[in-house]
Amino acid sequence: MPYTIDQWNNRISGRTDLTTYITHLTRAKGELKTGQVLMKILKEGKIIGSKPGSPGFIVGDNPAVCFQDTPPVSLVQNILHEQGYREKQVESGMPKEKIKVRYLPAGIAFRKIYAYEKGARPAIYEQTEIAKKMLPKDEHWRIVNFNLSDRSNIIDWTHEREWRIKGDFQFDISEAVLLVSNEKAYKWFVNNDKDDLLKKIAGIVCLRPIIF
Repeated sequence: MPYTIDQWNNRISGRTDLTTYITHLTRAKGELKTGQVLMKILKEGKIIGSKPGSPGFIVGDNPAVCFQDTPPVSLVQNILHEQGYREKQVESGMPKEKIKVRYLPAGIAFRKIYAYEKGARPAIYEQTEIAKKMLPKDEHWRIVNFNLSDRSNIIDWTHEREWRIKGDFQFDISEAVLLVSNEKAYKWFVNNDKDDLLKKIAGIVCLRPIIF
């Protein structure tokens, strides 16, 4: 039975593991630091999709933008897990240049309904080759590899509850909620916001109270 929007919101508000928002986390890229990347995204009103075969593990021929369908507490748990995993890799002696930084506590969130209307959809978790047979080639960007058959090589990213959108994600800045790591990052934005972006966005969330 379908919900009205109010019933849908009420349903989700009663659950700590669900949210009406999806979040795109980012990191420093090239010469741009993390804060500068976020500032650029807000100023341009666009998140550029990851290319197939890139660190985003996009399947098929189309680039896609990735989001996590997780509430702030779960989002922070994912971030902290990744941080701890990288620290263990360093301790094991792995060269730093080979250690992948998937994401940091910095990103942008959007209402799920808004993103859906722009074309965002939940990812499809399945063994890649099986999923390719199930979907038309133009939908392969939705595939996230999932395989629990080998206990020594588990492939499972379902904790991200990933959503994706094909191509780039162009958005209205008034729909964007900015996520920053701590008060230092927040003050950086305030001091460097030459275009009054913070006055145009839907809000800002500082993750430090959740992390600590």
